[in-house]
Amino acid sequence: MTKEDLKIIFFGTPDFAVESLKRLVEGGYNVVAVVTMPDKPAGRGRQLQPSDVKRYAVEQGLPVLQPVSLKEEAFLEQLRAFDAQLFIVIAFRMLPQAVWQMPPLGTFNLHASLLPRYRGAAPINWAVMNGDTLTGVTTFFLKHEIDTGDVIQQRSCPISRDDNVEAVHDRLMLMGADMVLETVDAIIAGTVHPIPQDQLATAGQQPTPAPKIFKDTCRIDWSRPAEHLYNHIRGLSPYPAAWTMLVDEGGKESTTLKIYATSEPIAFSGDESPTPGSIASDQKTLRIACADGWLQILSLQQAGKKRMATDAFLRGYTLTPAAHVQ
Repeated sequence: MTKEDLKIIFFGTPDFAVESLKRLVEGGYNVVAVVTMPDKPAGRGRQLQPSDVKRYAVEQGLPVLQPVSLKEEAFLEQLRAFDAQLFIVIAFRMLPQAVWQMPPLGTFNLHASLLPRYRGAAPINWAVMNGDTLTGVTTFFLKHEIDTGDVIQQRSCPISRDDNVEAVHDRLMLMGADMVLETVDAIIAGTVHPIPQDQLATAGQQPTPAPKIFKDTCRIDWSRPAEHLYNHIRGLSPYPAAWTMLVDEGGKESTTLKIYATSEPIAFSGDESPTPGSIASDQKTLRIACADGWLQILSLQQAGKKRMATDAFLRGYTLTPAAHVQ
């Protein structure tokens, strides 16, 4: 079998998946259809917007399926009609067994972690939020339990101290696209030897969760250590963004601040013991007290405003002595 003979159906939605789809199409692989989420309302006008994957697929003239339910018989019949031998899934929702068991060569997923670490919806965010120094990408064959299938390939990627989740996302997106093509080539060549994840766990990669991130997950708890919050903020930057409430004028006024970047933690000096959430500012810089040190805020966004550097924010917002965050 050649790559031109192998019929592939690609499942994906966000920009993370587009790079792999692009490599497959431009590499001459036979992608016969693309499955993505239905268009969703977005923007001020709440007009329906296609996914990033759909935009690229339409540009390339690929058939696009957008089922509301993946279990509908009409959708399953559409899939069968393409007679594809392999399904590839990247950043998509959980597939029912009737779908992932359909192709004779199986269904594999690209996941942005070194499985079994960070199984779940937000592996890149949690790796950075937890202060990890190493992550990676994994291809694995799907089975019933989410992100638990046998591993085909893995490749690691360092996380530096100044990386935010966007920087790691972009590196893993490119690395993952390379590995998707390598995985398809290995499947065509018949050289795939999948490894059960419990064997990797025995080797030291213990299962860890990476659950979906909600608004409450993003709120900054200033009573935590500065190191924890430094990682928390960069692990959510630029999206969905860590946030806090700026309270001023004796608690009578408040506004939401999204925090995008901070300095490295700064230890308290001498006999300093400010209350967590306290603010120190000279109207050019802004430091906020954590449990054991300060974080200097470098980039933020006030509700209803654009993202900006802290000095620009302070030129238009005068902090009173009562100002603090919570």
